Amino acid sequence: MSEILIIGYGNTLRSDDGAGQRVAELVAEWNLQNVRSLPVHQLTPELAEPISQAELVIFVDAYPATSEQGLQVHQLCTPPSSHSSPSPSSPHTLLQRESQGLNIGHTVDPRSLLALSQFLYNNAPAAWWILVPAVNFEFGESFSPKTTENIQYSLAQIRQIIVK
Repeated sequence: MSEILIIGYGNTLRSDDGAGQRVAELVAEWNLQNVRSLPVHQLTPELAEPISQAELVIFVDAYPATSEQGLQVHQLCTPPSSHSSPSPSSPHTLLQRESQGLNIGHTVDPRSLLALSQFLYNNAPAAWWILVPAVNFEFGESFSPKTTENIQYSLAQIRQIIVK
């Protein structure tokens, strides 16, 4: 069982859109014993199972950015303490509510996958969503300078998150 799961997603044939997958590949090169890295084209419901088995999951994707925008890091979910029940407005409870009306199509977002994990496996691990700024979504396999720089920033953020 992996304690930490990195899921990097995006289309590697659409230039900057492949940044999430590249980050996941680079994290895999770290060869950390307690870290599993999954580069995937898109988020699908099948990922709920490995998510449910993790203690921490970090999603990485590209987003269309302006020249002023930078790396975005969002905490999505913190699991409730084993000694207390979640408050009505805690992220854990919100995930339970979301899972009751879950609409899983061909693709999903990280919050829906966490809700599905909670619904099916009774576990939604602590989660982060790192969004790498992207400016070029044309056909191609290379990254713009902005995205290249922010891939490195995202790796630094992941290191900070996993050493906590």
